[in-house]
Amino acid sequence: MANKETLIAGGPVVLPLVREYGVKLLPADSEHSAIFQCLQGVPDQGLRRILLTASGGAFRDLPVEKLSNITVDDALKHPNWSMGRKITIDSATLMNKGLEVIEAHWLFGIDYDHIDIVIHPQSIIHSLIELQDTSVLAQLGWPDMRLPLLYALSWPERIYTDWQQLDLVKLKELTFCAPDHQKYPCMQLAYAAGRSGGCMPAVLNAANEQAVALFLEEKIQFLDIPRLIEQVCDRYVIHNCSSPTLEDIIAADQWARQELMNASQVLEHSTITKVSSKQKTLTLT
Repeated sequence: MANKETLIAGGPVVLPLVREYGVKLLPADSEHSAIFQCLQGVPDQGLRRILLTASGGAFRDLPVEKLSNITVDDALKHPNWSMGRKITIDSATLMNKGLEVIEAHWLFGIDYDHIDIVIHPQSIIHSLIELQDTSVLAQLGWPDMRLPLLYALSWPERIYTDWQQLDLVKLKELTFCAPDHQKYPCMQLAYAAGRSGGCMPAVLNAANEQAVALFLEEKIQFLDIPRLIEQVCDRYVIHNCSSPTLEDIIAADQWARQELMNASQVLEHSTITKVSSKQKTLTLT
């Protein structure tokens, strides 16, 4: 499974089919591959908590008050990973980590109260698990997607490679800190959508994809991304259902994309009105 969005949106449909047909769903996402690797040999009911690590994205060291001036070029400068434009923006907003929380919920059958996020700037520890006896297991490696892809293809075997080996002495230190929810509101939006269940994760995902596309086209500001997503999710609450069909999920996806476009147009009109009013005030002065 290399496309997290499919599972996030379609979890209520995909997972029952996985169980029905006895399919082994193997994660290729680096964080979920790390969790999967750590779980090898862990007995049923042995998992207590998942800790997803996040680099912090392009703005981890930037004060929150400066985010209003962010450009597309700024947001595409990821400190550790070389990724596509969309996922790099998701990393800058930390929506990618919120989406990974939902993905982890579906993949490993653990509730949202037992999935935590920790900022780890070096991106060496790709994620951790805590067991019932408080023992913590981690998977480490250089930021390199070849390893999780190889493990997904070769599991349960371990294939020799001549890739650069991890040198802890060279690294010297690994650091961690708690995520700043004021700076990264998308994480909380994802937790809320996951807990709501039904089609809400699909709505969140679709709204995020549409908002990121608008930002990359320079039609909205960076901080508009979480604002617009929250508006769309809030409007969908009355439509949500607990046991959606595939048709329900597709309809919710399409609704969310259109609703976000509508919300962005209202935002653009509001901005133009404010600028126009300000110009009139300056002229009168």
